[in-house]
Amino acid sequence: MQLILFGAPGVGKGTQAKILSAKLIIPHISTGDILRQAVKEQTDLGKKAQETMNRGDLVPDDVMVGIIKERLNKLDCKNGFILDGFPRTKIQAVALDKLLKELNINRIAVINIYADEKELIKRLNSRRACKKCGNIFSLEKIDGLDKCPNCDTENSFYLRDDDKEDVIRKRFKIFKSTTIPVLNYYQERGKVISVNGIGSIEDVNDLILAELWN
Repeated sequence: MQLILFGAPGVGKGTQAKILSAKLIIPHISTGDILRQAVKEQTDLGKKAQETMNRGDLVPDDVMVGIIKERLNKLDCKNGFILDGFPRTKIQAVALDKLLKELNINRIAVINIYADEKELIKRLNSRRACKKCGNIFSLEKIDGLDKCPNCDTENSFYLRDDDKEDVIRKRFKIFKSTTIPVLNYYQERGKVISVNGIGSIEDVNDLILAELWN
């Protein structure tokens, strides 16, 4: 099974991707993870990506598509995969379609996890990270705690820059201007499964699986 997870910042697509990966026994491919891996392995494309990132620029579409191609050609993707964070632009979506044809992959499901923007901003702004282990928690889960429940470090919780309201609103603006056209691109082709992301992690996952098996 080949899946693309799509959704706004904070909607929970990364969490759902990990659960689906375990249940379906297919790899969860995160754009950030494969970029870091390509750089670590110093592949030709990884070197190009590193040069771009060192300048503070976005990785070009052709380099990103090349890195995705390298990853999808690995043995663990033989029975399927979950793409998380790619494609981010319509140009990348068109290039991905071409790549999938080259790989003889003719069917891919796009899962759109949606939620009210105000609710997502509230959710993101209510997260705190641990300075030591990096785990992220909701304020509700750590209310009254002085220690991180993961690494037991005292007074380690802080609000990440990414979760500050002004930054969150900027991320949503970018999402709407660059990524919404990707959703429209797939909707025109009738490939989109939409699931409400407001609810428990388990309930949202059940909804996704129910749609996939429908």
